[in-house]
Amino acid sequence: MTTTLCWTADGSLERAWTRIADGSWVMIEPRATRDAPWGLSDRLWHAADPAADAAPLTIFEAVAYERIDRIPVLAEPARLPPDAACAVLNLIAGLAMDGGCSRLGYTGPYPTEQLFLILLESFRYETDESDPLAAFVSGRLAWRPAPHERIRLGDGMTVQLRDRVDKVVWRGRAYSRADWQGVARHAPRRVRDADGDVLCSLWTLGEPIEDHLRLDPDATVVEVIAPPAAGTAPRPLPATVMAGVASATAALSAAPLASSLREVAADCELAWASIDRDLVAVEGRRLQVSYGVRDAFLRRLRGAPTRPERLGLGLAMVTEIAHLLGDVLRARAQARVAALAPDAQARLLGESGAAADAVDDARRIADAIEALLADTEDG
Repeated sequence: MTTTLCWTADGSLERAWTRIADGSWVMIEPRATRDAPWGLSDRLWHAADPAADAAPLTIFEAVAYERIDRIPVLAEPARLPPDAACAVLNLIAGLAMDGGCSRLGYTGPYPTEQLFLILLESFRYETDESDPLAAFVSGRLAWRPAPHERIRLGDGMTVQLRDRVDKVVWRGRAYSRADWQGVARHAPRRVRDADGDVLCSLWTLGEPIEDHLRLDPDATVVEVIAPPAAGTAPRPLPATVMAGVASATAALSAAPLASSLREVAADCELAWASIDRDLVAVEGRRLQVSYGVRDAFLRRLRGAPTRPERLGLGLAMVTEIAHLLGDVLRARAQARVAALAPDAQARLLGESGAAADAVDDARRIADAIEALLADTEDG
């Protein structure tokens, strides 16, 4: 069982519990408070199981679950445990579909790429525009409910299926398809098809670098094939690389977060490191990227004899690291913005990115490329 719903006599939702990938549960308490900018709000709680004591997480815009008409605004997404947002949105998608709702919109603040990608897992967008993400950011995208099926297997594994295995969460790590409704999704922990099987792999710079799981297409047979990491001391990267990664992350994120992204990144240290069965590790202000990523970069450089080719690969590497660390940096930037006074937040929401900032970002990215190439020459 992954979901429990309790309804009142008048047909409104009294409580809803949904299980998330780590085996714990998130509970929706409808109509819990009016203490929010949008008024009446539902509250999310977290507990080991529905019978255990629950801890409050955050609130979101109240929804009439018997006739859902929109995708609600969430107050503090950073407070949710991994997979909770996906599980709750999947529950909302299922209830919307059961209620006959065919089109939902999202008009809340911070329509980020991260939220767009989460919505793809439980909804299908409807638009004639060539860039659905841009349409979403501008509030012009409609969503059709398309909930996925969740299967819980042994060894801490949850599999999401619609027409295929879309996503696997194993021991706290999520592996996803790279293609979702025509959208190319950055998937460093990737679900891919190979020789009739479904593989969960680490992926970087256009190639698999480590296979972890093999499943049959129906997710009824699972084989663990994950190798251990080799023990090698971390290798710090110059601060110029971190600055360039921050600028690349800002270019991939909503404009109001750009200045906060640069600020939080300036307080971080970046290094290559041995990481067990993953591509990045985060320990406070220390951000580590796997030596496996560096090895893939070196392999590509060996086949790029000209300087323009090497510079192009350097840009690809900066962009790859920005993708790998983007969620961490954006979450910290969002927390920084949330701590600002309302008038300061409003000013940030009105920013679209100054031309001078774009020039500075380009310079920082170019400096990061040169520093990465120099790092490879040092061994």
